[in-house]
Amino acid sequence: MGEMTHLDAEGNAVMVDVTKKAVTDRIAVASGCIRVSSAVMDAITDGTVPKGDVLAAARIAGIMAAKNTASLIPLCHSLLLTMVSVDFELCREQSLLRSVCTVRLNGRTGAEMEALTGVSVSLLTIYDMCKAMDKTMEITDIRLDEKDGGKTGKFIRMKEGKENEM
Repeated sequence: MGEMTHLDAEGNAVMVDVTKKAVTDRIAVASGCIRVSSAVMDAITDGTVPKGDVLAAARIAGIMAAKNTASLIPLCHSLLLTMVSVDFELCREQSLLRSVCTVRLNGRTGAEMEALTGVSVSLLTIYDMCKAMDKTMEITDIRLDEKDGGKTGKFIRMKEGKENEM
C-alpha cells in the first residue's frame, strides 16, 4: 500500500502532484446495477415512462458526470477526457439494468473515478426518472471492472470477483 499520497508531512490534505508522471494512454471501465420492478422494466423498454426516455437521459447524465468528476470528488484531478461512453444491458428476467461506463484519456493520472462517477450518476438518473413508479429500486454492485495505463499497468476484475493485475 505504501504512504498516504493525499497527505503532506503535517497530515494536511493535498492534491497529488502528477507533474513528473509519464503521459500514457489510459482507460477505465466501471459498472453497476439497478434492480427495478417488472412494471418499471416494461415501461423503460416500451418507452412509456412519464418522464421520457430513461436510458437516453441516464446516458447523457453519466457522460456529463464523468466529465465533471473533479468538481464532485475532493482532490481529484481535472482530466481532459478523450472518450466517455455509457451503455446499458437489460436483463428482463431479473428486472435488472446494468450500466457500463468507459472512459479514455491520454494523461498523467487514471480515469477510475470518472468511470465510477459516470456509472453512479447514470443509475441515479434511472432511479430519479422512475421513482414515482417504484420507490423500492436498489442500486448495487458499483465497481471498477478494468483499468489500463500508468505505473500500475493493467487491472481486470475476474468474474468470480478475484482481481487480476498484469
